[in-house]
Amino acid sequence: MKKLPIGIQTFRVMREADYCYVDKTPFIVRLVNEGRYYFMARPRRFGKSLFIDTMAEAFAGTRELFTGLYLERHWDWETRSPVLRLDFSGGVLRRQEELDEAVLSRFSETAEQYGIELNLEKSLHLVFSDLVKAIYESTGRRVVILVDEYDKPILDNLTDSDRARELRDGLRNIYSVIKAQDACIHFVFLTGVSKLSKVSIFSGLNNLKDITLDRRYGSFCGYPETDLDEAFGEHLAGVDRDRLRHWYNGYNFLGESVYNPFDILLFLDNREYGNYWFETGSPTFLIDLLAKRRVNLAELEHLTAGDTLLGSFDVGLMEPETILFQTGYLTIQSVERLMDQDMLYHLGFPNHEVRKSLADSMLGFCTRGAGAGTSSQNRLILLRILEKNDLDGLRDLFHAFFASIPHDWYRKNEITAYEGFYASVVYCYFAALGLDVTPEDTTNKGRIDMTVHFAGRVYICEFKVNETGGPGTAIAQLKKRKYHEKFMGPAKVGGVDTGMGASGLPGVTGGTASGSPTGRMGGTARVVTGNTAAGRTGGAADDAPPGAATPGIAPGAAPGPETAGGFPAVYLVAVEFSRAERNITAFSWEQV
Repeated sequence: MKKLPIGIQTFRVMREADYCYVDKTPFIVRLVNEGRYYFMARPRRFGKSLFIDTMAEAFAGTRELFTGLYLERHWDWETRSPVLRLDFSGGVLRRQEELDEAVLSRFSETAEQYGIELNLEKSLHLVFSDLVKAIYESTGRRVVILVDEYDKPILDNLTDSDRARELRDGLRNIYSVIKAQDACIHFVFLTGVSKLSKVSIFSGLNNLKDITLDRRYGSFCGYPETDLDEAFGEHLAGVDRDRLRHWYNGYNFLGESVYNPFDILLFLDNREYGNYWFETGSPTFLIDLLAKRRVNLAELEHLTAGDTLLGSFDVGLMEPETILFQTGYLTIQSVERLMDQDMLYHLGFPNHEVRKSLADSMLGFCTRGAGAGTSSQNRLILLRILEKNDLDGLRDLFHAFFASIPHDWYRKNEITAYEGFYASVVYCYFAALGLDVTPEDTTNKGRIDMTVHFAGRVYICEFKVNETGGPGTAIAQLKKRKYHEKFMGPAKVGGVDTGMGASGLPGVTGGTASGSPTGRMGGTARVVTGNTAAGRTGGAADDAPPGAATPGIAPGAAPGPETAGGFPAVYLVAVEFSRAERNITAFSWEQV
């Protein structure tokens, strides 16, 4: 069995040490045959560095490394091109001087490789220009320029706008040389995480072909299903592929849906589902930005963006949607072409890992300073409450959610000034547990603020900031709009459709904000897996994907009270808030 290339970004090492390798060399052939200047943005740890290294070996003519790969039979191995590489993936550069020093060091190494003497007293862009000319003149071959993580010095300093602009200007000074040396250049390829505007960093380099959202290169980085089977077939024995997709697939760049390579390798190594990719990054800046811009995290599941918004950003002008997409926290779910030919992109979380982890990070941000483990404790209590179907207990927990947010956080952030903040905090608790949550759930009567599917039950939630009206406004709205009708189709109990009609509906039970139960079901409810009319499968509060059986419950188990009559139990949950009191002022629920 071939070894898993965990942490390996060097093509030669992978091939000589017999690691599993996904053959991406057909893309090299297409790139070279169809153009000369390219740019591609992809999230971190998607295989960009390995591809750059693979291209370098191809242009260097090391044919023996490509034995059995597509490129072996589709490349001119008699022609070799000199390669000049810039790699910003390692280390953090904080000042212009550090950037210049790192680049000059690389130029010196390349000059020594080709026996060239450089005048390092010149300005950096002139040294670069001299180096390209000298390589061309000494070898008689046009130069290949490969730049890995071209934007990392900027991204590492986004929290300091002045420093980020300084490094941006320094990089622009370097990249401006490329177009001017066109006669000496054979091929150029730049990769990075972000798509910075051409005006800000590629000024003058307007001949770059951006293939970030070119359908032909959609699976350029990442693993589609076919790559997974071909390269890792032996390692996939016994793996639940539906669950694997649920956790790590879902990234879309207008081509095939792809897996995150980093996640796949670590999962196959230890066979444990975890937040591998998410934990390698530091989303602190991102969470701060979301809070500052008053972004309701729940709304990120149904986000739209146009070409301009999705396309690029610049230091000091960063829209959350753009950052979230380019860094991999959102991906394209579908595309709509408007009448004027503009593209409208519908975005959402790519998979379970990102959705769950981002919600958890947002909770940590909101409750920081409230005591170690506060949000974790609340999540555990939430799980126990749902297992028991204790909706009165849910009311008390909702109070605890907001009580755990430090007063100082409220004072410093205006995010509390609008209704979506409260809904966002509640959403984060459910999503961080890995539950099947749908914010802004569409019905023919309007949009439900949030629906939660758990163990054959559906909770329909309405959140309302109510400063003037009396309690009960939210529950009245839920009943008036009849949102529950969407979920009143026959349920499947133990995988068998009961075929029951609407006459099988149970009666109405409920609880009030005062805590007086009105026929509330007591004790621990019996849990079964059931499908709603919307085609969703109730799961447990773990990492199981939609359609997976609830752990500990045998298929075909007798339905508990939640599925009486063969239907999923549907609960209306109304939560009203007060900005002044910064907490819940009314909580009511009813079972339909």
